[in-house]
Amino acid sequence: MDLLDNAVVWFNDRYGYVLIVLLVGAGLWWGVRTVVVQIRLTPEMAKAIKERPPRSKAGGTQISAFRAFCISAASRVGTGNVAGVAVAITVGGPGAVFWMWILAIVGGATAFVESTLGQLYKVRDGADYRGGPAYYLSRGIKNRRAGIAMAFIFAVAITFTYGFVFNAVQSNSITKAVDLAVGHDADWIPYVIGGVLAVLTALVIFGGVHRISGVSQVLVPLMAILYVGLALVVVVLNLSSLPDVVRDIVGSAFGIREVVGGGVWAAIMQGMRRGLFSNEAGMGSTPNAAATAAVSHPVKQGLVQTLGVYFDTLVVCSATAFIILLSNPDYGSDVEGVELTQTALAQHVGSWASPLLAVILFFLAFSSVIGNYYYGETNIAFFTRSRTVLNVFRVVVVGFVFFGAIAKVSLVWNLADVFSSVMATVNIVGLFAIGGVAVALLRNYSVQRARGLDPVFHRDDVPGLTGVECWDGSDPETVRPDDAPVTTA
Repeated sequence: MDLLDNAVVWFNDRYGYVLIVLLVGAGLWWGVRTVVVQIRLTPEMAKAIKERPPRSKAGGTQISAFRAFCISAASRVGTGNVAGVAVAITVGGPGAVFWMWILAIVGGATAFVESTLGQLYKVRDGADYRGGPAYYLSRGIKNRRAGIAMAFIFAVAITFTYGFVFNAVQSNSITKAVDLAVGHDADWIPYVIGGVLAVLTALVIFGGVHRISGVSQVLVPLMAILYVGLALVVVVLNLSSLPDVVRDIVGSAFGIREVVGGGVWAAIMQGMRRGLFSNEAGMGSTPNAAATAAVSHPVKQGLVQTLGVYFDTLVVCSATAFIILLSNPDYGSDVEGVELTQTALAQHVGSWASPLLAVILFFLAFSSVIGNYYYGETNIAFFTRSRTVLNVFRVVVVGFVFFGAIAKVSLVWNLADVFSSVMATVNIVGLFAIGGVAVALLRNYSVQRARGLDPVFHRDDVPGLTGVECWDGSDPETVRPDDAPVTTA
């Protein structure tokens, strides 16, 4: 096990440089190509998330923009926001928080492009939809062989990453939280927590996307509001110290006040690594959720999922950062991960906060597990529609949830970095090949908005599109009232 851990660390240390260049480069490139859509159209994001879906032809209600947002938020908002931010601060100091923020803002453009493509190239799944990078890589890249090969690699990577590794991360972190809340390292705790999570996971994932979105729609907003509310209490109690914390964040980010041995580079690396794990911009995960929504224009889900990046990092991750930094933590100490957040919270408001955070984290982790599972399911469906294969996958997912509860924390986090690196690399390379289509869709959306219309897209509106299964006007949400084409050259 130590040999595997060392090999994983070696890979992460060396490939981390390449991945950060890809992530930042892609964000800057798409920020320029879309004229900083992630900032310019922020008001449109709030409108898009409220859009109601039409009734499907089968008679049922389809997945709404908000429900699709909740599926992606279920995956995003979890232990990465609580334990991951704590890891970043422990190793990279306060400056890591600044680089998390930067990655979220820059990466918002990439999130927009990938989620817009996820909507465009979605496929019908009975009365619902599914899609994601495996679908847009195989359908959108003109070199058919290259597209299918990239789609295959991505689908395998995300199935292992989200179905197995990231779910192990979630159960691992909640086990640590319960350990600290109970007050002693009891040998039975990991097995009980792993067992409870495994059973709950099985009950939800065997119910399909509507049950997953329904559970996420309740759990994610409730737990996130409760957690952010705790952070606001901490900030109010320490309001006089807030300016010093902000100065520490900015100063450490640029080496003005180095508080850890690695200096600026440690802050950048940890902030961006944990930021990627948390907000997932460019990783290729959120397009799988974006594709499920029934909306009138693909750009609407691009905007909604960009809002998700901001919600995850600028709100929830910042909540963790202020809880920790306002407690004057001992950087580089033995207290790490979720334990650091719990210890800091207890210091601010009392010992009762540690068990409460354990409960919050339990439900956040559980919602992440079911969101992560759905990403794997979508990509299993890319390979085969066999119910037997899907059920085997579900059983293995439940097994990894249990495994994560008893695994070594460093190995689990390091494996998460490896698999997310593979995913992100394949997805970003693919976006450079076909992302221009998302820019054309944005122009089409903007033209309709300028005319005072609620944008509706038909695939003929952008000439030359291939591999697009939906958006032919036969779906309820794509019926344009005046049936007048709005073409984009």
